[in-house]
Amino acid sequence: MRVFNTFMVFSCVLFLFACTKGQFPKTTPINISNIVIENDVDVRASTLMIVRLSDGQKWVSNQSRNNVRFPPASTSKIPHTLIALETQYAMPDSVYIWDGQKRSLPTWNQNQTLASAYQRSAVWVFQNITLGLGHATMSEWIQKFEYGNMNIGALEDLTTYWLNGPLETSANDQIQFLTKLAQGELPLLEKTYQNARKIMAVKRGKNWTLYAKTGWRNDGVNTDIGWYVGWLESSINGRDEVYVFALNMDMPDPKQMQKHKNVIYFALEFMAAMPSDTFKDL
Repeated sequence: MRVFNTFMVFSCVLFLFACTKGQFPKTTPINISNIVIENDVDVRASTLMIVRLSDGQKWVSNQSRNNVRFPPASTSKIPHTLIALETQYAMPDSVYIWDGQKRSLPTWNQNQTLASAYQRSAVWVFQNITLGLGHATMSEWIQKFEYGNMNIGALEDLTTYWLNGPLETSANDQIQFLTKLAQGELPLLEKTYQNARKIMAVKRGKNWTLYAKTGWRNDGVNTDIGWYVGWLESSINGRDEVYVFALNMDMPDPKQMQKHKNVIYFALEFMAAMPSDTFKDL
């Protein structure tokens, strides 16, 4: 009996140590390709990964594409926002004056704050930020974050490396990065986390908050790629949970943009991460 108790204590210590390092006991991924199909997304031309951080349970669709890398497009606004806040280059209410150049989206053609630029995906603001911080600073932080392939290219790529490459990331890369962010394990000040959460929260409800960012790789050469990544914090029946998610999909028609959000919403409802119909109006 003494040996058995010692073994149990040792096993528990190993379990807790693994969890504190962001590692979890291996669990069999649950296939949720049916949810992708039901939302009219081609399973073969997309990939979805959701991880529940409390136990490492994974839900996946087309796992063979989980590690295929693409330019992160506007999902890079997550690390870029963190860098701007941490270096004190910007605060959530910092104002960026519109240069008068008409761009494709009307919401871009006005003055922006860091917060509004994130929510509206105003590319020109983040191009100003990368130029202002410089190549060395941006490269240093992307490497600190271990973000994707960590390659921002040469000086001439400073305003496009996340749009056209060479920076690339996969669904699995996004999960790894967002897990550290959601758990507060990136090398950032607490104030940075607080400000970032205010900016990145896209929807709130009773006992839940959704932090997320869309992305659209549209370089005029390759097939367009739609992204939706982020995490959900929820409390259901008194149990606090965090679900980190990443989805990318081939998007030959820009009208498909809403589909990647719908896949995530239905998937989270399916796994009882949220009450039924929570996302019906999002």
